Amino acid sequence: MTKHNAKNERIKRQYFIFLKEAKRQNECSVDAVAKAISRFETYTKYRDFKAFHYQQAVGFKADLAKQSNQQTGKPLSKSTMNSTLGQLKAFFQWLAMQPGYKSSVRYTDTEYFNLSEKEVRIATAKRQTRVPTLEQIKHVIASMPGDSLIEQRNRALLAFTLLTGARDSAIASMKLKHVDLTANCIFQDAREVKTKFSKTFTTYFFPVGDEIQQLVVDWVSYLKSELLWGNDDPLFPKTNVINGEDRVFIASGIKPEHWSNATPIRSIFREAFESADLAYFNPHSFRKTLVTLGQQLCQTPEEFKSWSQNLGHDDVLTTLYSYGEVQQHRQGEIIQQLKLPRSSSNQNAEEFARAVVKAMANQQIQQQGV
Repeated sequence: MTKHNAKNERIKRQYFIFLKEAKRQNECSVDAVAKAISRFETYTKYRDFKAFHYQQAVGFKADLAKQSNQQTGKPLSKSTMNSTLGQLKAFFQWLAMQPGYKSSVRYTDTEYFNLSEKEVRIATAKRQTRVPTLEQIKHVIASMPGDSLIEQRNRALLAFTLLTGARDSAIASMKLKHVDLTANCIFQDAREVKTKFSKTFTTYFFPVGDEIQQLVVDWVSYLKSELLWGNDDPLFPKTNVINGEDRVFIASGIKPEHWSNATPIRSIFREAFESADLAYFNPHSFRKTLVTLGQQLCQTPEEFKSWSQNLGHDDVLTTLYSYGEVQQHRQGEIIQQLKLPRSSSNQNAEEFARAVVKAMANQQIQQQGV
C-alpha cells in the first residue's frame, strides 16, 4: 500500500519552510502541523492534494470523531479535533494560493474543515486548572532527601524553579554564569538559554522563603567551590551513568553536561511529588503559584508590573489572562467576604483596578488599529 505521495511531499516541505521561516514557528509547532496533514493523507489514502474537494473535509471530520487517543484509548478531545482541523484549514488555504494549485483547490472549500459552533465552544472552553499551593511545594522540597549528590541536585532543582519561576527548557540549558548570587538574580540570555520566544530578561529571586533560596545558594556554591566547575558548566547537570555489577547501568554522580531537553526535569518533579504522597504538578505549574502569590503580595500597579516582568512578561495582561485565574475555592472566599461591611475602600486596590481597565482599553484600541 502506498504510504506517501511524492508531489504531496514536495509541497508539504515548502509549507513547513514557510511556517518556520516566514511565520517564525518553532519545530514543535511545525511537527504538530505535519501530524495533522499526515492524518488527513492517511484518510484520503495519499491522494494528490490537487484532488482536494470539500467532501474530503466533511468525511475527514467524521472519521476524526471516531479516532481514539493512542495513549489513553479514549476518543479524541474536541480540543485536539479543533486544532487538527484548524491546521489543515490553514494549510489548504495556503495551498489554494500556490502556483499549480490555484485552479484545483478552491479557497471556500477549506471552510468545511470547521467544527460546529457548539463543538468549538466545547473545544475552547476555559477549564479550572490545578495549581499547587506554596505550602505544598515547600512540603515536597522539605521531604526530598539530600544525602547523595544526585539528591542534592534534584532538591535544588525544585527550589530553583520556585525561586525563579523559570521554564523547564530554560533551566535545562542554564549555565552557572547565568546565576548572580550577589544580586540575587538570574540572567536568562536567549543566546544560550532556551527561553520562550528567545526573549532575554533578568529575573530576581521571588520572595518565597530564605530556606528555598539557601538550597540554591548551597548548590551553586558546591559546584563552584567543591567541584571547581566553571561559568560555562551547566547549573543542573546530567546524571552520570556507568556500567555497574552484573552489567546493569546505574547512576553514579553527575557530569558537566546539559540535559538535551526538559524531560528529565519533569521526571524528577513527578518522583518528588509522588514520594511526598501528593498529586503530580509539572514545573510550569510553579509559575501559576508565583502569580497567585503576586496577587496576594502586590498592592500597587507598579509592584504587580515588576512581578509580571520578573516572569518574563512584557505585558501585565499576559500575566492576568494566562496565569491570573482565581482558583475556585478562593473565588468562593472572596464572594463571601464581599457580603461583610467594609469601613473604607482600599485605595491601592482601586488604583490597581483602574490601571488594569485602562490597559485593557488601550489593548482593544491597538487591536482595532486605531
